[in-house]
This record gives sequence, C-alpha cells and structure tokens, in this order.
Amino acid sequence: MKVVIGAGQTKFDGWVSTQEDELNLLSLESWNKLSEPESIDALLAEHVWEHLTYEEGIMAAKHCYQFLKPGGYIRCAVPDKNFRNDWYQQMVQVGGPGPEDHPAASHKIVYDAKTLVSLFEIAGFEVSLLEYCDENGDFHFSYWNEMDGRIGRSFRFDTRNSIEGLGMVSIIIDAKKPLIIRNKT
Repeated sequence: MKVVIGAGQTKFDGWVSTQEDELNLLSLESWNKLSEPESIDALLAEHVWEHLTYEEGIMAAKHCYQFLKPGGYIRCAVPDKNFRNDWYQQMVQVGGPGPEDHPAASHKIVYDAKTLVSLFEIAGFEVSLLEYCDENGDFHFSYWNEMDGRIGRSFRFDTRNSIEGLGMVSIIIDAKKPLIIRNKT
C-alpha cells in the first residue's frame, strides 16, 4: 500500500490519494481507519508538514513510523527557509501572503533542512536529504527516482526552474523506517 497524504488533485497509479478528512496525520483513529500498523509500504507528502506546528510534525512523523512496514519510507517535501528568493519567501511565510483561502494561509512553520531532518530522526527514521538549500542559500541535489514518489515542486519537475535559475524548490527528504529496530539506550 502506497499513500499520498494531502493529495489535493494529485493521483498516481498504484497510490491511494487522501485528503485531511480521510487521513488526519494527528489522529490514530484516522490512521486505524486507513490501515493497520506496519502495513504501509510508502507515504508521500508534498507541502503538508508546514501546515503543522513543529510538535505536531513530530507526532505526525511518529504516526507515519508506526504505520509503515519496516523498510518503508515517507518522501516529504516542504518549502525551504534557506531558498534565497524574496517572492518565494513571501509566498511560503507563516500565515501566508494574503487572504484566508490562499494555500499558505495555514502555514505554521517554514523549515530549514536541519530542522526537518531532526524532526523525522526524533520519530526514529533514517533520513536522506534529496534536495535543499544550505545556510548560505546554495542549492544541493541528489538524484531521486520519481517512481518512489513524484514531487512536483522540485528541481526537476517544477516548470519555474531552468538552467538559468531556480524559481521553485523544496526541501525533499526520504525518511526510511529501519528494517531492524534498535533499542535506544
């Protein structure tokens, strides 16, 4: 089972698309209606975590961990606090740039890569950074397979990006649940 969280209009073959009313990341009852613990192969969340507080993000990551199979993963993308673009930063800011119906109006946090990685590590995941800007605003990219979860707001797939410059980037991570769970001592 592969699940797209907060899918909007996104639909991919072989993936179950969900909205918040079908899967509330913060509700175990909602998770249990969708699936059983350790039964999901993959999760995909593009620009979802910024709609949660940092503490809610940890809780949501722990729920993901609980419902993923060992070896399963979540590919997560969020707006990047370190992307040096004034228009972009205004668009993704906490509370959004305009009216209540703007998608960013419910943003509660803007992540940098270190903070996003630490959130998923706290939940027990092994995290790989796929795309991000560092503290100096320099963009970093590691090749990732779109068949494992396509992120539209990414270096390769967002039409606002070109060889001449970046227009829309995200922090993109793969957070994998280890095959063998080690006791934390």
